[in-house]
Amino acid sequence: MLDPSLPYTQKAMEIGHMETRRHLAVIHVVDSLERGGMERVVADLAIEQARHGHRVQVFSINETGGFRADLERAGIPVVVGGKRRAFDLRLLRALRGLARSFGADVVHTHNFVPSYYAAAALLGDPRALVNTCHNMGGRLSNPRLRVLYRWSLGRSRMVAFVGGEARDALLASGWIDGVASRVVPNGVPLRARLPTPEERAEARAAIGVPDEALLIGCVGRLVGLKNHRAVIAELPDLARAFPGLRLAIAGEGPLAPELRGQAESLGVGDRVVLLGARGDVPRLLPAFDVFALPSTTEGLSIALLEACATGLPIVASRVGGNPEVVEDGRTGRLFPSGDAAALNQALREMLADPDARARYGLAARQWVVDNGSIGAMRARYDRFYEDALAEGTARR
Repeated sequence: MLDPSLPYTQKAMEIGHMETRRHLAVIHVVDSLERGGMERVVADLAIEQARHGHRVQVFSINETGGFRADLERAGIPVVVGGKRRAFDLRLLRALRGLARSFGADVVHTHNFVPSYYAAAALLGDPRALVNTCHNMGGRLSNPRLRVLYRWSLGRSRMVAFVGGEARDALLASGWIDGVASRVVPNGVPLRARLPTPEERAEARAAIGVPDEALLIGCVGRLVGLKNHRAVIAELPDLARAFPGLRLAIAGEGPLAPELRGQAESLGVGDRVVLLGARGDVPRLLPAFDVFALPSTTEGLSIALLEACATGLPIVASRVGGNPEVVEDGRTGRLFPSGDAAALNQALREMLADPDARARYGLAARQWVVDNGSIGAMRARYDRFYEDALAEGTARR
């Protein structure tokens, strides 16, 4: 069993001992597969599990597009429940029927609503029910959701957290008392090499940014907790020092009009490119000079891992799982969330020093190769499933 308290480097050394030859039937249960960090994790994990020999299906509670096409192209069936009401009994019957007909060994739920739907669907069913909490649990401030999630965890074998900070926060809250838990960090498919100059030029052309311009990049939904407004707020000052500076933000969300308005009101509207929802983020990342993640809360960001894999230097807020990936002064710079002066200084240092950017980027790339690959995540979940199955045997 992998000790979640071990440093990432030691965890990486243990991955080789975590492989299992047992092939399992796994159903992943999600709210939807619309494009987002958690959904990307599920899709990548399911594809890697199938490649490794497991039988895998995905059950989406709601109608969905997004990563559904990617999964189906990889030969992984996606069953869409088409939720119609607050608590849809038809969904429970469909999920229970799928678990039986598929012969599932493990039903793996992701975050909160899928957890209690699957727990209700599998009442009295002996197969292993497990959950992954992909964030810091902010939504559990809703009393009804918290009660239902706690109830579902009481009927689950184990719960995984994508980072130690997330696990510690929920343990401290008392909301997961008595539930066996593990830290299972996220992983991403790795590029075979660092981007070429040609790939950088193509990415810049796709974004519409001049070759010579310095470019800060952000990836994430346009919602308050991602805090894109913090970077936009620093652009006027930074642009005085770096006249060609641009900012590109990939993602969609309700704050798009507000962010455009903020940029216009600060006189930097021509420097900000809102790219919308993109299915080709890994192809665009080589265009960036600095990757910024100013979130007010994070689990373990897939966008951050992808930026590291691309060899980008990082400027990130010191929240959630960010410090578990970014070592301040080695793979990037961390700043206290909400500290505008510290964010400005970190960006200014990165933009002014191309040698430092290259050094940080190479270290970030090496970190994700050692610790954050999709293969490492799949191996960790294999061990997590085996522990959950053994837990069930012990109970019986």
